[in-house]
Amino acid sequence: MRTPKNPKNPQTAKPRRSQTQKNISSVSARSDARRSEAKTTQKTDRSGVSARNAAPQHSEAKIQTKNNNIVSAKKEAPRRTGTKLTRLLAVAPAKIPAAASAAQSRSAGTSSLTHWLLYCRPGFEKDCAQEAVACARAQRPVLAEQPNIVADSGYAIVVINEQLLSYRELIFTRQLIRLHRTIDTLPERDRLTPILAALPPGNFGALWLEVPDTNDGKTLSAFIRRFQPLLEDALREQGRLLDDMNDSVHPSTGSGRTEKLQRLHIFFPDKASALIGTSDPYNSSASIMGIHRQSMPAEAPSRSTLKLAEAIDVFLDKSEQTRLLRSGMTAVDLGAAPGGWTWQMVKRGIRVTAVDNGDMKGAMAKHPLVEHMKQDGFKFAPRRAVDWMICDMVEKPAKVAELVGNWFVSGWCKHAIFNLKLPMKQRVSALDSALGGIRSRLDMEGISYKMIAKQLYHDREEITVFLTKTRNR
Repeated sequence: MRTPKNPKNPQTAKPRRSQTQKNISSVSARSDARRSEAKTTQKTDRSGVSARNAAPQHSEAKIQTKNNNIVSAKKEAPRRTGTKLTRLLAVAPAKIPAAASAAQSRSAGTSSLTHWLLYCRPGFEKDCAQEAVACARAQRPVLAEQPNIVADSGYAIVVINEQLLSYRELIFTRQLIRLHRTIDTLPERDRLTPILAALPPGNFGALWLEVPDTNDGKTLSAFIRRFQPLLEDALREQGRLLDDMNDSVHPSTGSGRTEKLQRLHIFFPDKASALIGTSDPYNSSASIMGIHRQSMPAEAPSRSTLKLAEAIDVFLDKSEQTRLLRSGMTAVDLGAAPGGWTWQMVKRGIRVTAVDNGDMKGAMAKHPLVEHMKQDGFKFAPRRAVDWMICDMVEKPAKVAELVGNWFVSGWCKHAIFNLKLPMKQRVSALDSALGGIRSRLDMEGISYKMIAKQLYHDREEITVFLTKTRNR
């Protein structure tokens, strides 16, 4: 017997809802859900601030698990990107106008780290940085990671804590600059705007635009000449570039005095980037790029004369030159031939004993102020004490240092300028050993002295040292 489709028993039959009833139920359910959600979002926290309006204050998010336990989930730190140098110098970008937004500017320094830009002879970047970090480490530990060295670039960047660097104590550093900003990408059509926006605070007594002392750097000379007056005019309009009439400060004093306004340096490794820094006129070189250029005298018998001429200008101020290089003084030139260093003394009216087995040339061969002694410079002993001993002999630095120490301990001279030839490797340690030997010898004998060493512009694989007695203890 078939069951009827519509049973008449009301207890067993399921009432069928119309489509209208279904729609009403669905709408009612959604309305109930909205009201429930609204009540939840309108709840306030204990402080009375709406939860919906409360902004997240921490980087941690609370997650409720199935067991109603609350756990904290920290946001994962972003991965470090870029090179070691970009990570060190990327601190806070400069706030620059929209017109200059294409330039990438990075701060070079924080409250605890100081960045220094050092110029040097190309090929000596590693020695320059190593020496600067060692000087800082002698004061306190250096905690910063050092940037990579760019070989043959003519400059180096070092990062230290808050130690002070002294230009006078740095042998391989031609110029000492406090680095403030690095602009990685300069717009080709407007380099001026981002540079102005990235300048450090304060006024400046001089503006120096500089490039590396390399062949590539020389190609930027025309660009520098065109750009210099544009930047100068802009700074003067802002009242930030003030002409300092007393710009005759002698370099390398290391006094830390700040009576003179700081210099502004804009260093262009290339046309597309710039390093912006300042220098203390009392703790830096007085020459642009740290280069004391000398003109080759026509009468001098060799180009080595330029090394001694530069040494005199770097190590002695005008008053010291007048006092210590007087006409009528006496000198001994060890390794004199062909006579380049002898010529510098003779032109100042100083009588010279030239010691060398080689021949003197040009005007120095028969000059009335020159006595040529064909002897070994390491075995020569003067008959009487002289004012100066100068020496440019090719020998290991330790041997030359020992010779110089003997001359001062024996009382054979009062002042000396000499070269130390550098080895191919371990240059800094070799110099520390040679110069340390001289200091130890003079200290042991109770001789008071002043010694300054620099790798000069006209030096090659060598440095030049000035040593003078000051007073007896």
